[in-house]
Amino acid sequence: MATQRQQKLIVLLLALLCIVLPIHARSASNTPHLADPFADPKHDPYNPLKYIASNTLTAIAFTLVMVVALTQSYWTYRFGAKWMLSMVIGEYTFALGIGTRFGLHYHPDSEPIYIIEYLFVVLSPCAFIAANYVLLGRMARHTGCSKHLLIPANRITKIFVASDVTTFLIQAAGGGLLVSTNPSTALTGSHIFLAGLVLQLVSFFSFSCLFCFYIYRVYTSEPEVWTRDTKGVAKKPWFRDWRTLAGALGLSCIGILIRSVYRVAELSQGFQGYLATTEAFFYGLDTLPLFIAISVYVPFWPAFFIPPVQRTEVEVSKEAERDSTEGV
Repeated sequence: MATQRQQKLIVLLLALLCIVLPIHARSASNTPHLADPFADPKHDPYNPLKYIASNTLTAIAFTLVMVVALTQSYWTYRFGAKWMLSMVIGEYTFALGIGTRFGLHYHPDSEPIYIIEYLFVVLSPCAFIAANYVLLGRMARHTGCSKHLLIPANRITKIFVASDVTTFLIQAAGGGLLVSTNPSTALTGSHIFLAGLVLQLVSFFSFSCLFCFYIYRVYTSEPEVWTRDTKGVAKKPWFRDWRTLAGALGLSCIGILIRSVYRVAELSQGFQGYLATTEAFFYGLDTLPLFIAISVYVPFWPAFFIPPVQRTEVEVSKEAERDSTEGV
C-alpha cells in the first residue's frame, strides 16, 4: 500500500542517519580544547550542552525506551498490527540517540557525538507521529464511523504521513547543514530545521483537532457505536473497549504535542538558549512526554482492539493493480 511505502521511507531515512551521521559529523574547530572539560562546562565554548550529561538519567531513559521497543516488537510478532512498525523502529533509533549521551558524559566537548545525539533524538519521533496517523484511519474503519472524519479514512493516513515525511526531510536537510563548519551555513541549517519543526507541529496539531472532532461526532451521533463494547453478548472488559484505544491515542497525541512545542521553543532560543542548555528540560519536556506517547501502547497495543482485516482475493488484486499504477 502507498501508506506502507511512506512508512518504509521514514524507516529508511532513519537507517540512513545511522550510516551517514557518524561519517560526516565532525568538529567545527581545530582550536585546542580545554585541558579539563569537566571543570566549568557552563562556560566551556566547546561543550554544546553546557552541562555534563547525567549517566544515571541516561541509563534510566535508555532502559525504559528499550523495554517499550522490545515489548512492542514482541506484540507485533505475537499479535500483529505491523502497520505500527514505524513506531517500533523509531523507538530503537530514539534509544540510540539517548544512548549516545553516555559518550557525551565522558567526552562533553565532542561535537560529532552531540550531532548524532541531537538528530536521532529530534528526528526519531517522526516515526511515532506516522504510526498515530495510521492508527486513526484504522480505528475509524474498525468502528464503521469513517463518515465522521473530516477527511476520508482512506486518505487521512496518506495525507498526514506524506506531511510527516516532508517535515522529516526538511529537518534532515537542516540537520545536514548544521554539520557545516561554516557559521553562516550552520545558521541557515538551524533556520531550516526550525521551519521543519514548526510545520510538523502545525500538521500534528491539525491531526489532533481532527481526531478530537471525530471522537466528539461519534459520541454525539453514534451512541450505539460509542457503547457497543460495554453491553450485549459482545461485551468486553474496559481494557479491550475501543474507547480505551482512543484514549491511548489521545494521550499519545498530548505527549507528542508537548514535546513539539518544547522543541520549537528550544530552537527558537538557539542552541545556547536556556532550554537547550538545561538537562531538566530535556528529560521533563522531551523524553518524558515521548515516553508516555509510546509506552501507552504497551498495555493497549492496537492489535488487542483491531482485528486483522480479512481481504478477498478481488480486493488484494485491485490493491496490487492500484499500487502498480501509482508506481508508474
